[in-house]
Amino acid sequence: MVMQLAKKIYTVDEYLELEVGSDIRNEYRNGEIMPMAGGTPNHTEIAVNLLSIIKNSLRSKPFRIFSADQRLWIPDIKIHTYPDVMVAPKPLQMQDGRKDTITNPCFIAEVLSKSTQNYDRSEKFGFYRTIDAFQEYLLIDQYRVHVEHHVKTAVNQWLFSEYDDPSITISLKFANLQIHIADLYDNIDFDSSER
Repeated sequence: MVMQLAKKIYTVDEYLELEVGSDIRNEYRNGEIMPMAGGTPNHTEIAVNLLSIIKNSLRSKPFRIFSADQRLWIPDIKIHTYPDVMVAPKPLQMQDGRKDTITNPCFIAEVLSKSTQNYDRSEKFGFYRTIDAFQEYLLIDQYRVHVEHHVKTAVNQWLFSEYDDPSITISLKFANLQIHIADLYDNIDFDSSER
């Protein structure tokens, strides 16, 4: 007979205490702590491209732009996570008692990897939709030119669009800004070694 050990369930406070001292980023999902995988060069470059585009477009506007180092708390689901790119309107709303964890992003983008693409498209998107301020979600494939765009049109209604043409321009509604798909993939090498 094989005996299984019970998984340790952590409180939010235990997770945050461990996370602050951790050398790696960990996601917190309703009591469980999950290490987050590192990214490939394409993953990192695409995220940096998007961050640069958004940062330049939103100068002097009432938004804050964050990279994957900024922690997000989703209280309804009891999840802490680190989206690849996140934008929140000013003033920032923080997790109660914290100065390092935001709760009010209006825009989130994830660069898809083989290991997380199904989670990012389904369960994680469902978690994000519980955030009142959340209006727009961008999923960017790192292995080929392919972008998925979700825009909230009404309560419980989202419009889905997808693009495979680098000459297309996407309009991000939350701040009325335009992004050329070719700019997202600037300097990306679709080398088969990253597949």
